[in-house]
Amino acid sequence: MTPADPGPEGTRPPPTRRRPGGRTARIRQQVLDAVVAELGEHGYDGLTTDAVAARAGVHRTTVYRRWGDVGGLLADVLDAASDDDWQPPDTGSLESDLAALNQEIYAALTTQPPVMAALIAASFRSEKAAQAQQRLWEDRYARCEIIVSRAVRHGELPPHTDARQLLIAATAPLYHQLVLLRTTPDPQLPGHAARTAALAAAAGFFAEPPSARDA
Repeated sequence: MTPADPGPEGTRPPPTRRRPGGRTARIRQQVLDAVVAELGEHGYDGLTTDAVAARAGVHRTTVYRRWGDVGGLLADVLDAASDDDWQPPDTGSLESDLAALNQEIYAALTTQPPVMAALIAASFRSEKAAQAQQRLWEDRYARCEIIVSRAVRHGELPPHTDARQLLIAATAPLYHQLVLLRTTPDPQLPGHAARTAALAAAAGFFAEPPSARDA
């Protein structure tokens, strides 16, 4: 899932945070765009509030007053990613849904400059960014669980399939290969990871334990 999602059947995603409009919204967007650009070009160690302010064309005190420090800037970039109407793919089958989702992740992880990988790395250096990243992933997983609930309804998966575990199994190989191991991008990876997870899920490998079903 990209720093870019609906929840399980019968649930809704968390309400979108209200954001100011007008000039305030324009300044915020300028600053967040500058954060992303600076992070992609210079990484976490080269990211400074002064550089962001200069790139955004705003006074440095504006950045300090609203965001405080680099951690606050990164947290707002990540929180802003949840303020969207992104929906997970609905292609008609579990495997193709997972493959389409993985393709989005693959594209985000291989785009240059590597902003998504830089955001992930930054979350290990800033507590504010780490908390915001956790909120973002919770949002994304919640939205994407509808892929699994649809597959259960369509008879592709057994009842009581653990959506979170299936989604992790389907998407984790991309992060492992492209972020941790930094292997050469392989266009076949998104589809292969999706197929492997879909086959394992259909065989019942991601069934919820009985205790979870009764909760």
